[in-house]
Amino acid sequence: MDGIRSLGYKTPTPIQMQAIPVIKEGRDLIGNAQTGTGKTGAFLLPVLDYIVRTKAPGIQCLILAPTRELVKQIDEQIDGLGYFSGARSVTIYGGGIGGDIWDKQKNALQEGVDIVVATPGRLMAHMKMGYVDFSTLTMLVLDEADKMLDMGFLPDIEEILRSLPAKRQNLMFSATMPPKIEELARKMLDDPFQIKIQVSKPAERITQRIFLVNDRSKIGLLTMILKKLDFTTLVIFTSTKAAVNDIVRSLKKENLPAEGISSDLDQNQREQMVRDFKNSKFTILVATDVMSRGIDIDGISHVINFDMPPDPEDYVHRIGRTARGSSATGVGISFVNEQDMGRLMNVEKLIEKPITQLPVPPQFGPFPVYGERKRRDDNRGGGSKNPKGGNQSKPRKFKKPAARPMGER
Repeated sequence: MDGIRSLGYKTPTPIQMQAIPVIKEGRDLIGNAQTGTGKTGAFLLPVLDYIVRTKAPGIQCLILAPTRELVKQIDEQIDGLGYFSGARSVTIYGGGIGGDIWDKQKNALQEGVDIVVATPGRLMAHMKMGYVDFSTLTMLVLDEADKMLDMGFLPDIEEILRSLPAKRQNLMFSATMPPKIEELARKMLDDPFQIKIQVSKPAERITQRIFLVNDRSKIGLLTMILKKLDFTTLVIFTSTKAAVNDIVRSLKKENLPAEGISSDLDQNQREQMVRDFKNSKFTILVATDVMSRGIDIDGISHVINFDMPPDPEDYVHRIGRTARGSSATGVGISFVNEQDMGRLMNVEKLIEKPITQLPVPPQFGPFPVYGERKRRDDNRGGGSKNPKGGNQSKPRKFKKPAARPMGER
């Protein structure tokens, strides 16, 4: 409670309200919740409560997550929420880090901690060395389980499960429930309690808009939008690493404070970039999908998709970087070219509503013609026809989202 109060949290989120009592009862649980709903606190608070109450020796909880960024984010939450509890944790992740980090991870595992937060691959490497002791483990958490399976971690997860005590509490959190996740849940969980919080849909507080635009006009349109937009901090997502550098270079030429982050950077560089962005040393971050999940940065007012992601779920996670918290609002803007039209349709099918189209200024034409979208919009009477092609709706002004109240999550 001291940790909660010190962080200013006053009101639990819906998934926290539903999950914490179930976890404290010792039941297995499946939590389906979109990003930004507070699910990390939903499992960390009862885990820390158990550690404080039992004071049991050895590793009590293993948390598996798909990326080192998410692993570090979870550990930061442990540091904050568990600051007064005395709980000890270690992060286990790889990817371009030196031998000294390996030794620190090894020493922490050997000396004993309460919580291990790990990516599956790196944990397996330590387990194969024979010094990881999970005999005291009582709780297992799989966070972003769908992403772990997408990244090919299923064999590692299954091998890790075989090395854990059979009697334990299992908690699985996933934004989606594809067949592979359902199959894993059947193998792993015992009569689980299931919670669903707006699965696979963006928060209603995110205003979603699209521009139908050709590739050659995207940079010019992006620059114009950023110069007119009233934002605090903003993330631009693109699907390719090559595009990150191109976008950053173009924005800097226009004196816009942008920096880029992708898997090309080593771990230390990525961490420093995130810290600088959090500290407002620059206000525009250009990123690949390596950033679309698991990065908890408060106060992002706008997200721009420079292109539509191949997977509609990734669209949800991208724009979920804004409007994080129970009362925060945000704006998600997407550029859609002719090749992305099918992806847009898939997104609209997933979120079960059309996304409002905004007009592209004439200087960025000629506009691509999207027959299916045009026919659909004409049938429902939306927007005025643009003589150069494409269906253009009435212009709307973007408003700066309301500030997030202190202490709300």
